[in-house]
Amino acid sequence: MKKENIENQNSEIEIRHSKIVTRKSSFEIIPAIDIIDGKCVRLTQGDYSQKTIYNENPLEVAQEFESIGITRLHLVDLDGAKLGKVVNYKVLEKIASKTKLSIDFGGGIKTDDDIETVFNYGADLATIGSIAVKNKELFFSWVKKYGTEKIFLGADVKNEKIAVGGWLETTNVSIYDFIDENLKEGVKQVFCTDISKDGLLQGPSIDLYKNMLAKFPQLNLTASGGVSQLNDLEELKNIGCSGAIVGKAIYEGHISMNELKKLIQ
Repeated sequence: MKKENIENQNSEIEIRHSKIVTRKSSFEIIPAIDIIDGKCVRLTQGDYSQKTIYNENPLEVAQEFESIGITRLHLVDLDGAKLGKVVNYKVLEKIASKTKLSIDFGGGIKTDDDIETVFNYGADLATIGSIAVKNKELFFSWVKKYGTEKIFLGADVKNEKIAVGGWLETTNVSIYDFIDENLKEGVKQVFCTDISKDGLLQGPSIDLYKNMLAKFPQLNLTASGGVSQLNDLEELKNIGCSGAIVGKAIYEGHISMNELKKLIQ
């Protein structure tokens, strides 16, 4: 999975990434594109049997987001998450090469080759979840090698316990212990998804995020899961979240592209 002109590409990545780090003081809306079989889909509560296909061409979706002023994209390789290896890197490459979006990419990043592939094919940040739980030594080596600004740690939660493997396995690891350990190792950017809320359009886990931010006021926390309306985004901003990942609410029309456009201008 090597590519030519990687050095030039990485230079472009660093330029684009510099836009991320200068916007920390603002609340960032990050649309999600989840990929199965190269298509834009959404799951309900992480259940692969509850799949809705929204677009056959994820690039079209990404370009539409870019056209209204969105600058950041959360791209998830659900095939990769399930199989334990990066699968949809060609989708990443296409979006990275045909838009100026800053992309965080996750799903199936398990090895040194996987994370190298993700960066080589255009991701600005690698989204890491399962490995940070199952192989801490490897994960922390990536934090050291690539820098904290290149790592977006995913904390997927069921009943305040960490879930891994594309949400198919719940561990006994407390979300608070998990965050504490990773902050001590220098991790700075974390997004947290309450799986019980994801895809249901019933509102985000405000209390969970409040508790996390109360315990870790220095945490750069991006909320994920449950956003159903503009008021949810306002509430997340008010409690101190640095951003929110939004998926189904957009695809189902609960938050229109025009509303998003006005919100980010």
